[in-house]
Amino acid sequence: MNSIPGSPPPRLPELLRAQDRLSFIYVERCVVHRDSNAITATDERGTVHIPAATLGALLLGPGTKVTHQAMMLLAESASTVVWVGEQGVRYYAHGRALASSTVLLEAQAAAVSNRRRRLAVARAMYALRFPEERGIDRVTMQQLRGREGARVRRLYREHADRTGLEWDGRSYERGNFDSADHVNQALSAAQACLYGVTHAVVVALGCSPGLGFIHTGHARSFVYDIADLYKAEMTIPVAFDVAASQPEDVAAETRRAVRNQLYDRTFLSRCVTDIHCLLLWGVKSSAASEEPVEPGVVKLWDGTSGVIEGGINHEYGIDS
Repeated sequence: MNSIPGSPPPRLPELLRAQDRLSFIYVERCVVHRDSNAITATDERGTVHIPAATLGALLLGPGTKVTHQAMMLLAESASTVVWVGEQGVRYYAHGRALASSTVLLEAQAAAVSNRRRRLAVARAMYALRFPEERGIDRVTMQQLRGREGARVRRLYREHADRTGLEWDGRSYERGNFDSADHVNQALSAAQACLYGVTHAVVVALGCSPGLGFIHTGHARSFVYDIADLYKAEMTIPVAFDVAASQPEDVAAETRRAVRNQLYDRTFLSRCVTDIHCLLLWGVKSSAASEEPVEPGVVKLWDGTSGVIEGGINHEYGIDS
């Protein structure tokens, strides 16, 4: 809609923060289009309207067709679009980020590039998994990895006993999902959903998915770091519960169960808070405050005083 000549430009509605949005919506074998300020998903059963401004991530599965108008609205709403595989068990690509500031990205890069700070963040991640333990800051990374491995094995065994399932250990053959038993299929599907939503949060905040603190050398190292914080209480028990119910479609039922679990536990809010705490802990900067950052503002690095305003002519600042 064009504005009236001489009138101020229309104000865009304030976008919801990442932690205030829905976790994710998965669609497949449908046409994704736009109807006013809503995204629509249409298949042979009818049309569903999805409010774009409150959507954290839209997961597009196989057989999905998306129109240019739909992508425009999602971009304007800063909703993250993620292209995934069958039943949401693979991640392929994502769209734009929700963040307009590089505060978290710069903090992440600075911490991961400094051995002392990287170790501190990694230990903080383990401390979130072992809240009852003291002295995490004095334990080596090797010892922490050992404790984590023992904890995960114990969890698998406890949930197998609880649900009455046989458990012969974690087994996953890449590219051959159907070769695993039902509980391993459920675990793989649950972890893939968790990775996808975590990835959406990471990129929405403007962080780098590849700059991990515990994991390294992979394009999703930081995603794995963050997702590991929640597996014990979210995806592992859900996977065993789904497998024990013996559904016809293990992956689809697992995906729905994980979706409900993430929504019930307000996962987006928790994930955003944890990432902020991990990356900005000890960072003393006005830029690290919770004040909103004006979108589109670009500053210049000064080398001595930090940053200076961009978009102006600095010719008169040159020494003669």
